[in-house]
Amino acid sequence: MTTLVLVRHGLTHMTGPVLAGWTPGLHLDERGQKQAAAVAERLRDVPFAAIVSSPLDRCLDTAGAILQGRDLELQVEDRLGECRYGDWTGRPIKELVKDPLWKVVQSHPSAVTFPGPEGEPLRETQNRAVAAVREWNGRVGPDATWLACSHGDVIKAIVADALGLHLDQFQRITADPCSVTVIRYTELRPFVVRMNDTGGDVAALLPPKKKPRRRAGSGASSDAAVGGGSGTA
Repeated sequence: MTTLVLVRHGLTHMTGPVLAGWTPGLHLDERGQKQAAAVAERLRDVPFAAIVSSPLDRCLDTAGAILQGRDLELQVEDRLGECRYGDWTGRPIKELVKDPLWKVVQSHPSAVTFPGPEGEPLRETQNRAVAAVREWNGRVGPDATWLACSHGDVIKAIVADALGLHLDQFQRITADPCSVTVIRYTELRPFVVRMNDTGGDVAALLPPKKKPRRRAGSGASSDAAVGGGSGTA
């Protein structure tokens, strides 16, 4: 199975009060730099086959921190970029909540296309992000662990797909700055094994000791644990 580690970028001066979108030149602020350093330390021993980032500066900064000390090149993937919010880009959230479209974003996001010539449908954000994940899974191979640094709504959309949720339910998912979300993709189904993890041990992400391969077609790695299983004990 291929393991995907999703990391949201760290804080910027716009994160929270303003919808940053594709605002250029937006780097991590001091808080975000500390968050990026902390998540890099948490993930230091995880042997990533690839580290892939949204093209936006706040993600490049975060992924760059995780990349330090590794014999890898940072890969940039446009399809992991933020949703294109069109005319909403750069506007304060306190203004946007008064727009009638805000309620649609909250209750029926699959119907939303953001206003203006650069506005993107949220469903297209999900389609391109999931396509990128599936393509990168194929590139790194079935036994690899790789990292993608992206944005809150993009990560939520990827997780919704992995959970088999309609996009209209993706607002139930949270992705905090520099949180870690982990999805394992098998032939049968994805398993969401961590969501919005902002601290603690990541030893479960390290490769297990080599065991004899099961016979082809056994499908054991795709099977869910009936009764819940014993976790990593």
